[in-house]
Amino acid sequence: MAQLWGGRFTKQTSSTTKQLGDSIYFDKILWREDITGSIAHAKMLGKQGILTKEEADHIVEGLQSIYDDLDAGKLSIPNDYEDIHSFVEATLIARIGDDGKRLHTGRSRNDQVALDMKLWTRNAIDMVSEKLLALEETIISLMEKNTETFMPGFTHLQKAQPVTLAHHFGAYFEMFKRDCQRLKDCRLRENFCPLGSGALAGTTYPLDRAFTAKELGFTAPTENSMDSVSDRDFLLEFLSDLAIIMMHLSRLSEEICIWNTNEYRYIELDDAFSTGSSIMPQKKNPDFAELTRGKTGRVYGDLMSLLTVMKGLPLAYDKDLQEDKEPVFDAVTTAAGCLEMMEGMLSTASFRKDVMERSAKHGFTNATDAADYLVCKGVPFRDAHGIIGQMVLYCIDNGKALDDLTLEEFHRFSDQFDSDIYDAISLKTCVEKRLTKGAPGEKAMEEEIQNSRQWLREAKKDIPVQA
Repeated sequence: MAQLWGGRFTKQTSSTTKQLGDSIYFDKILWREDITGSIAHAKMLGKQGILTKEEADHIVEGLQSIYDDLDAGKLSIPNDYEDIHSFVEATLIARIGDDGKRLHTGRSRNDQVALDMKLWTRNAIDMVSEKLLALEETIISLMEKNTETFMPGFTHLQKAQPVTLAHHFGAYFEMFKRDCQRLKDCRLRENFCPLGSGALAGTTYPLDRAFTAKELGFTAPTENSMDSVSDRDFLLEFLSDLAIIMMHLSRLSEEICIWNTNEYRYIELDDAFSTGSSIMPQKKNPDFAELTRGKTGRVYGDLMSLLTVMKGLPLAYDKDLQEDKEPVFDAVTTAAGCLEMMEGMLSTASFRKDVMERSAKHGFTNATDAADYLVCKGVPFRDAHGIIGQMVLYCIDNGKALDDLTLEEFHRFSDQFDSDIYDAISLKTCVEKRLTKGAPGEKAMEEEIQNSRQWLREAKKDIPVQA
């Protein structure tokens, strides 16, 4: 297959070098973006009189036919081309003749591939954002259903204070909300059009870069042609965002794995999101939560791969930049799949509310509230802390929870205890009296859920409608 750049060469590229250098194996995924960008470029060339209207229209018609045939499965992309740009141009020339040779006027593959990646990334950001919002919808539904599902809150993986399942999932809602906001910011920063930058120094043709930018839905053309063809910050930012998303998914997966153990039994996963053992018939494993946890390292690796590629590149374009695509394609596929899986797993899971409440009660999560009770009776906090610590030791030795102690047993440690201690340290009271903004109390949670619902409605409006 003839190369686009073969004019000054007298020898063919060696088969080994060609296999290493060709990118068609993976960049064929960019065919939609490549043809869309080429159509916009051809329209601009016709508008500016660089091509005649008839030539431009002929090129656009030919490109559209290639797009339609690829979309319908009537045309395939063989691997004997150097890259997707070569395939599109060669196919265009084969279909419409010499007019097809005029398409590349005023353009380089350097600004062409930068454009393709920006268009692809923009769509990928929207797709990942949609999956994030679907997960957020499931999480907020769980929050609404579990404002009175009491459970232990943890620090250091030790039971600490009582919260609700709604409050616990509210923390993940906030994590994924920040992920959505980061993706939105990334999209704003990347949405500038590099087309027309040429190889690195622009072109002598009177291009209308603002026209092509508007035609392709960009905010404006990029400002500096050298930066335009060598910039991959938008990919690094996107990969960083995906890595953080995966980190959040991994934290949630870890908790699902813990909650799924026989020791905890907080959650029952649907059979569709579990697997069994080839030797142990009793097993029901949270494999897909574990896989998400494992695949987080894969996305981290994709980010580090591109950071390493970029760290020593001089301006402007270098062949190293061909290595930007596979890590990005892999990270997007991985993160999107994990988001979709997590949404399905949570939406079909059931939670053992009685087990969670019993776990909170017998984990002394109301110990701080017992100390606060004594403080309200005039006992200095440090003394109250010591008294309750001694009571916890007594309960451990006797296999009891604080709620199980008789009033006589309470009086062994302080005469400040009255019969109202039982109401003061009930899980319901412990949770509901925490009413500061962001706390698990009923009114605070009502406000949090209301604000989260409002944010979710607005966020869904920000996702562009796909053509």
